[in-house]
Amino acid sequence: MANKNVQDFSNKDSLNNSETSRMASLHSRKKPQRKIWKQIIKWILLVVLLVIVSGVGLFAYYAKDAPSISETQLQSGGTSSLYTTDGKFLLSLGSEKRTYVKDKSIPKKLKNAVVSVEDRRFYQEGLGLDPIRIMTSVLLNAKNKGVAAGGSTITQQLVKLSVFSTAASQRTLKRKAQEAWLSMKVEREFSKDQILEFYINKVYMNYGIYGMGTAANFYYGKSLKNLDLAQLALLAGMPNAPVTYDPYVYPAKAKYRRNIVLRAMYRNNKITKSQYKQAINEPITKGLQPKKSNIDSTLRKIDDPYIKEVVSEVKSKGFNPYNDNLKITVNINQEAQNKLYQLVNDGEVPFTNAQMQVGATVVNPTNGHVIAIIGGRNLPSVQLGLNRAVQTGRSTGSTIKPVLDYGPAIEYLNWPTSYQVSDTKYIYPGTNIQLYDWDNSYKGKMSMRDALVESRNVPAVRTLAKVGVSKASLFARKMGVNVPSDSGLSVAIGANASSLQMAGAFGAFANNGIYQKPQFVSKIQTPDGITRKYDSAGTRVMKESTAYMITDMLKGVFTNGTGKSAKVDGLYEAGKTGTVKYSDEDLVKYPQYANSPKDAWFVGYTKLYSIGIWTGYDNLKDGTPSGVGETSAQILYKKMMSYLMQDQKNEDWQQPSSVVKRRIVNGTEDEVASSSSNSTWQLFVKGHAPSDPDVAVTTGRSDEDEENEVTTQNDDDTSADGNDNDDAKSSKSSSQDKQDNANEEKESKSSSRSETSQQDKSSQQQSQENTPNQQSHQSSANNQANSNNTNNN
Repeated sequence: MANKNVQDFSNKDSLNNSETSRMASLHSRKKPQRKIWKQIIKWILLVVLLVIVSGVGLFAYYAKDAPSISETQLQSGGTSSLYTTDGKFLLSLGSEKRTYVKDKSIPKKLKNAVVSVEDRRFYQEGLGLDPIRIMTSVLLNAKNKGVAAGGSTITQQLVKLSVFSTAASQRTLKRKAQEAWLSMKVEREFSKDQILEFYINKVYMNYGIYGMGTAANFYYGKSLKNLDLAQLALLAGMPNAPVTYDPYVYPAKAKYRRNIVLRAMYRNNKITKSQYKQAINEPITKGLQPKKSNIDSTLRKIDDPYIKEVVSEVKSKGFNPYNDNLKITVNINQEAQNKLYQLVNDGEVPFTNAQMQVGATVVNPTNGHVIAIIGGRNLPSVQLGLNRAVQTGRSTGSTIKPVLDYGPAIEYLNWPTSYQVSDTKYIYPGTNIQLYDWDNSYKGKMSMRDALVESRNVPAVRTLAKVGVSKASLFARKMGVNVPSDSGLSVAIGANASSLQMAGAFGAFANNGIYQKPQFVSKIQTPDGITRKYDSAGTRVMKESTAYMITDMLKGVFTNGTGKSAKVDGLYEAGKTGTVKYSDEDLVKYPQYANSPKDAWFVGYTKLYSIGIWTGYDNLKDGTPSGVGETSAQILYKKMMSYLMQDQKNEDWQQPSSVVKRRIVNGTEDEVASSSSNSTWQLFVKGHAPSDPDVAVTTGRSDEDEENEVTTQNDDDTSADGNDNDDAKSSKSSSQDKQDNANEEKESKSSSRSETSQQDKSSQQQSQENTPNQQSHQSSANNQANSNNTNNN
């Protein structure tokens, strides 16, 4: 029995030892696991601490460069100011004199409305920041994969409007850090009521209005203290999108926004339920004054079309010209702008009647600066109204020919000015539509120079067919004129473009083949001192030889062609006329228009200025250009160019070394004349001229060789070293291209077959050159001239 007890005790002891050992083993395993978790937590805390320290350090680094902010800046309006290129102040975009309302005169209901809809915890924020609002906006924006909600407090919005730009490109970490730092500074230095006062007086309220006090007078003809709850709620909600919530134009949207504000006030316990119901049932038009036509000043009226394009251009660069408090340098020449306005409105340039309209643009071709623009005549005082100078729905008529037809022919096919083109009976490929010239006659073979100067339509269409519409449209697009590559051949005598685009395109010819995109703004400075400049060196869009040869031919338009009424005596200038005929559909309604143009154009240039002018009518019922009105565009050009060049150096274009001059027998392309009788000086691309060194003219610049010319995409264009043998070979090759009329029509039909899928319609939209009382009623097909342009305005 004793042995059994000893044995039991021994077994128990063994079990105890085993359990102890197991527990010790478990304990020993838990110990390393605890150490690992402690290490992980430790590293997480270190990383968080590092992020916090880095964040604070980065914030401090950015904040130290924050711009200064003063009470004057906080009180000032948010409007942008325009300055001329010589630094002189021009005008402010704010059209209404601001009514600044002090805190004691701001109704409590308006304060409650602004706070409820914009920043509900405004009075509880101690730093000018709302972490809850920021985190909520971050989550909402992440969920919507975009900017669905803002996290800015009223103080931050005030800082943004006073010092920073609202451009999307400026939403950087650095800018946000500086914005937060300045918000905290403003919170330390000003009371909540002062901050709210600054904000209420600064926000943009549409129609050039800044501040809710100014808006109260504009919309309701009353002061803020005399408005009811619903009216105050509308004003409080408008800064979110002042154009969208315009009660005159979009009353339903304005009411929707007003009710959002009222609902926010009710939920924020700032109004009772009965007040809420009464206000949301009030018509949005209650108390609304008749819309004013903002007449700011004579200067504002004269400059309105220019200002409209400045606003559009600034917005396209990512800024808000009404809220960003920008200093904008514009390219206007105010004296030239005044003169252009005077010419079209004071009777100095004759028009058919008071309803006849005009759109004109003056560009400096060396830098692209638009120095003057006019959007119409006899216009009402409506700010940012219709600007006919930049509309793109009217056909250019024959002014397109240098850009789309003959320029590409020289650039890609190396045609000389003597190249023989056929002005013979022509039917558009794949149709039964016959093309006519303005005088209903054909002149047979003629040089490219004569065809352009006399504005013959058939040679222009044949030229485009040889170049190819796709290649020619690329050439035009590089010059700012958008011609679809799938257009029919009729686009050779008329494409849709504006006077702005045409002035810019012809400016490339004036500037030796370098295109400067027309621009109204050269510099923008934001309140934080950052300046962005927009002038550039331009883009070479054609060889210098092409630009010079086109210019040389267009000089003849003034002396021997259709632009004699535009000629300025003694001036080196080049230009092109353009007229557009009425369609058959138009003439059914107004048969009396048969012998008049629908639109009349003139685009001309010197080395210093390029001017594009359109004249016509907004609607068919208004009339048609007739009598002196048919030459209004030419007369306007003559008077404006005379004014611009009166104190400028009158310089001719210098012949580049890449152009060769020969005296060629009339009626031939490359037969060198031995005398001046029956011959004309013609221009050739170097390497493609006939050989006759005895009569070759060697003038021209030698500092630009062929290798410096822009590379073309023409597969047939051959490299030339300028020796006589190569010239002879090129001449022989060029001569072989000439065919009789039947063969040329066949070639044109073959080369353009792929481009005529839309020809049946587009070929009917023809523009025709004509002179007063010379144009008779033609066939039905020939009168289908740009019928889609009648009511584009």
